[in-house]
Amino acid sequence: MMTHTQFDKRNISMMMDFYEMTMANGYFQDHDQETKVAFDVFYRANPDEGGFAIFAGLEQIIEYVENMSFSDEDVEYFRAQHMFSDDFLEYLRNFRFRGDIYAMPEGTVMYPNEPILTVVAPLVDAQLVETAILAQVNHQSLIATKSSRIVRAANGRAVSDFGARRAHNMDAATYGARAAYIGGVVGTATVSAGQMFDIPVSGTMAHSWVMFFDNEYDAFKKYAETYPDATVLLIDTYDVMHSGLPNAIRTAHEVLEPMGKRLAGIRIDSGDLAYLSKKIRRALDAEGLQDCKVVVSNSLDEFTITSLLNQGACIDSFGVGERLITAKSEPVFGAVYKLCAVGRDGKFVPRIKVSENVEKITNPGLKDVYRVYDENGHAVADMIAVFGEPVDEKAPFRYVDPRKPWKNRSFENMTIKPLRRLYVKDGKRTQDLPKLAEIRAYVQKQLKDEIWVEEQRFENPHRHYLDMTPSYYELKMGLLDETKREHS
Repeated sequence: MMTHTQFDKRNISMMMDFYEMTMANGYFQDHDQETKVAFDVFYRANPDEGGFAIFAGLEQIIEYVENMSFSDEDVEYFRAQHMFSDDFLEYLRNFRFRGDIYAMPEGTVMYPNEPILTVVAPLVDAQLVETAILAQVNHQSLIATKSSRIVRAANGRAVSDFGARRAHNMDAATYGARAAYIGGVVGTATVSAGQMFDIPVSGTMAHSWVMFFDNEYDAFKKYAETYPDATVLLIDTYDVMHSGLPNAIRTAHEVLEPMGKRLAGIRIDSGDLAYLSKKIRRALDAEGLQDCKVVVSNSLDEFTITSLLNQGACIDSFGVGERLITAKSEPVFGAVYKLCAVGRDGKFVPRIKVSENVEKITNPGLKDVYRVYDENGHAVADMIAVFGEPVDEKAPFRYVDPRKPWKNRSFENMTIKPLRRLYVKDGKRTQDLPKLAEIRAYVQKQLKDEIWVEEQRFENPHRHYLDMTPSYYELKMGLLDETKREHS
């Protein structure tokens, strides 16, 4: 299958904050550009006060760093700002990203304050990629997480992405559809996403189709004749119960059944969806159309879907648009990119950001991240360790809960698995990436087999523990104490 990228002529290397260039130029002037550094990407709170989030956007990050470059036109644009040295601008002409990227596999269920992704690279390289990496993580992880919530609310009923026209722009629609598919929707109405990412596409008609014809029955009849194997009729253009539904039933009997076909479904996009769906279902069943699906749309999200199903709504699938593609209830994900270590004399020296707000104190240094599973395969906690630190799951393994460090605790009879992999080495990917359908299946497997149902509820979910090895906890506390002495 041909690989497509949207608007191939754009150079997305220029999608950065201007301060990345001012800092990079400053480092270059001080001959620090080759100093190795490490930056962590993490976030501080789950959207919608949920129990977790879903990591998405890794494939686009890897494509970005592999293809990062600056054209003559780009360099001349920077020259026109009158802020950068000629040597630095010439350096940009031959720039390529030379760093390493460690990351969780795309689709991993993740939690606040753990490093999702770490960039280890020469200083200039690591600085220049900040904005693009955060843009991908923040957007796609937000939409994947929101979609997962909506799909879980549907409780086995199909959910499709209908959001393109309400997205913030064309890229947001396309990559939002990709993230929504990772989150569990069955398909999208966005053609560009279907073409680029091999996502199933679907669509039927708008109200304009019905309004174009002299009467509603003629509109339905023409559609059924054109698409007899996939006839889904929009029945709320005029009057659902007195016009739309009777004309849909008539189309089923008079147009489709003589062809040996069945009416696949009806859709309503307005009105009291719970009330109407129950009346529609009874009417369809009475006409022998028990296999006709009831599809609804109209400003849906996990909360309205939960309410509809609690009212006994007879709905088979949901088309979800604006509240999915914009994550309307909480439209900011909040991942950040923070320096955690600086190379000195062949070693990485930890760095920590201290804040008056405890939740903004960073986790310093190069680190490994593990997920801890009980005997039944349930994820009971995540754990941060010093990079390369041995972790022995065979014996009781002592850990520290940073919220209650005075307690002596150990993992016993547990399986401890590393969460992250090396995906990029010296600017080039180290392994083939999974197909989008495989990422989607990975999300579903975690939610079915590994993640506690208590973490998946929408209200007051169980808090997933983020623990530390004693060595890592001592490193962090020692660095905090040292920083306090130096700046007091």
